[in-house]
Amino acid sequence: MKFAPILLLLGSLPVPVGATPQEALEIARLTGPITLDGRSDEQAWQAVDPVPFMMFQPVHGGAPSEHTEARFAYDSDAFYASARFYDSEPAGMRATTLKRDILNWANDYFCFLLDTFNDKENALGFCTTPAGVRLEYAVQGDVSGPNPVNEDWNTYWDVGVVRDETGWFAEIRVPWSSLRFQPEGDRVHMGLTTFRLIARKSELSVFPVVPARWGTVGVNKPSQMHPIVLEGVRSRRPLYIAPYALGGLGQSFALDTAGTAYARRDDPARELGVDFKYGVTSNLTLDLTYNTDFAQVEADDQQVNLTRFSLVFPEKRQFFQERASNFEFSTGDFDRVFYTRRIGLAGTERVPLHGGARLVGRLGAWDIGALSMQSAAGPAFPSENFGVVRLRRRALNENSYAGAIVTSRVGPGGDHNLVYGADAILRVAGGDYLTLQWVQTLDDGDTEAFRNLRTGLARLGWERRAVEGLGHNTGVVWIGTDYNPGLGYVQRRGVTRLDQRTAYGRRAPDSSGVLRQTWAVGGSAALADIGRSPESWEIGPEWRLEMKSRADLQVVARTVFDQIESPFQLSATAHVPAGSYTFHEIGARYKMADARRLRTTIDARGGTFYDGTRVIAMIRPTWSISRHIDLEAAYQYNRVDFPERGEYLRAHIGRVRAEAMLNTRVSGAVFVQYNRAVDGVITNVRLRFNPREGHDLFMVYNHGINTDRDRLEPMLPFTDARTVLIKYTRTFDLGF
Repeated sequence: MKFAPILLLLGSLPVPVGATPQEALEIARLTGPITLDGRSDEQAWQAVDPVPFMMFQPVHGGAPSEHTEARFAYDSDAFYASARFYDSEPAGMRATTLKRDILNWANDYFCFLLDTFNDKENALGFCTTPAGVRLEYAVQGDVSGPNPVNEDWNTYWDVGVVRDETGWFAEIRVPWSSLRFQPEGDRVHMGLTTFRLIARKSELSVFPVVPARWGTVGVNKPSQMHPIVLEGVRSRRPLYIAPYALGGLGQSFALDTAGTAYARRDDPARELGVDFKYGVTSNLTLDLTYNTDFAQVEADDQQVNLTRFSLVFPEKRQFFQERASNFEFSTGDFDRVFYTRRIGLAGTERVPLHGGARLVGRLGAWDIGALSMQSAAGPAFPSENFGVVRLRRRALNENSYAGAIVTSRVGPGGDHNLVYGADAILRVAGGDYLTLQWVQTLDDGDTEAFRNLRTGLARLGWERRAVEGLGHNTGVVWIGTDYNPGLGYVQRRGVTRLDQRTAYGRRAPDSSGVLRQTWAVGGSAALADIGRSPESWEIGPEWRLEMKSRADLQVVARTVFDQIESPFQLSATAHVPAGSYTFHEIGARYKMADARRLRTTIDARGGTFYDGTRVIAMIRPTWSISRHIDLEAAYQYNRVDFPERGEYLRAHIGRVRAEAMLNTRVSGAVFVQYNRAVDGVITNVRLRFNPREGHDLFMVYNHGINTDRDRLEPMLPFTDARTVLIKYTRTFDLGF
């Protein structure tokens, strides 16, 4: 491993002491019982001092406009938070939805985040609203890099909320079994941030003081959290056993043996499976799964691909969510060494999984992520084993780390793909970070793999993280022609990619309705390994206007060069021939203030496109009709014309998502999508009964419809495929 000596050296260096740290806040141990009803009027709460809030916006450093109290405490079983949020206009309090796991500026919120490992990089957030809606999320990379906030992460915790004519009041209980931490003797050191959002005023108040230069993302940055200390905390080692039962029917259509008609095939589904979660230590969790199924996961958003590269979709499956940052190994842009959707999915088709194991947390000074899963064989895919081990630890200072990764993909005959890599992200000074990476892939039968640098990837980057003032991101990535991460994603091989973005953000005066303006110029280039001629490049300016109401306007322009060696299809009616092309585009995006019940985002861009023209227009309205009903729609129109060749593309995507919440336990969602590119309508209906965390009943109906049945012979059936499924999961807590 070429970086191994550097990795070992960095891992052995002591963490130097920087600026004088803040004095740690001693969190109080509760002196008596409390009832989780939101009122926080017990004597035990009165003995706890509230933390001091500061307004973050619209007036940074000012006093909150409404009286605000938040207290934090703990006992042998859990960490507690209480909020007493008084309001001089109680009728103006916002609780526009009963939907879980939604964080926007249309609702009032009480949130707190804990950096449970005190690593200044990762944190867990817990939020509620005046309606008692729960939201939890995970922060990684100090809110930088790809996917810095993961709202799909879930865990076990409880909340109580009450409202009256003076305001709203909340209590939150997070059991120690839901938190991972690293004791130091009899003490536990963490980081804490808490904030209150008053939606109608777009007012955000926070503890501790967070510099304005980070923008609103600063309230989620673990590096800005206040240190806290708890004494005599013993981790409760969780053991959750969650069996599930699934039943239903699937229907699909395939050509008969004569090739003259489509015959229906019925596939009844009757499955049993089980998941285990065990706390090996206070900071290390083992997940086991057998006969894994993700039938209840919401359908992916349809997309139109107008590039020669495959699309990337986000991960929504819960099994992969807990401390997902431990597995993160991004190599720039969308590229990554480990892409979880390589497991259990072949494109958008589900691949059955026998099961697997996942170990995640901290072992000594090292953050660890390890995973092994086995897929079942199917008509179009073999049974495979997928393995990942990811390690990293602090190096040089508390905001830097060095690490390594190994992935494997092994087929039934022993054919395999192995990948190893090492990386370091080092804070040099202030907000300046240096990135170093080396990755190499080893395929079955390649006897000279370790000597063949063409199977490698090397990356060097320099970044100044800043929302206000001068910031930049400069990088160079070399990708070998034979680089092949079997469990990862890479857009192109055999290139050297150069990336540069420089931005300057300026905060407006407190008296202005404008929050910030940002001017930037950015670009990238991909140079072919042979001859170093440019395969493609793009460059252009950007301007962004952010309002204190959370309205947002962005304008971008870019010039693109693309050298196409082989023609590629955009659709059945349009393609791009081989050749050299330079084209230009300008676009704008406007997002209304989040506090509106009816709000929308409008995005439009257009210009030349290869040897033709392109126009893309999108509108995405959201209407919070009441706390019980949310409507969201989106329509995207793609128009591409190549008049000299007489080719064209008209691609429409329409999405309508309706969600109804009877209360915080019973909900339903209907998600209908139309994609002109595939001439299909995809419907996903989900009903959920969630009486408490870990007890779930899902009813799922999926239906695909062919909208252009005459495009093939013989005529396509009206229904492409449909399934109806019922899945029940019951979680048993056997922790100790």
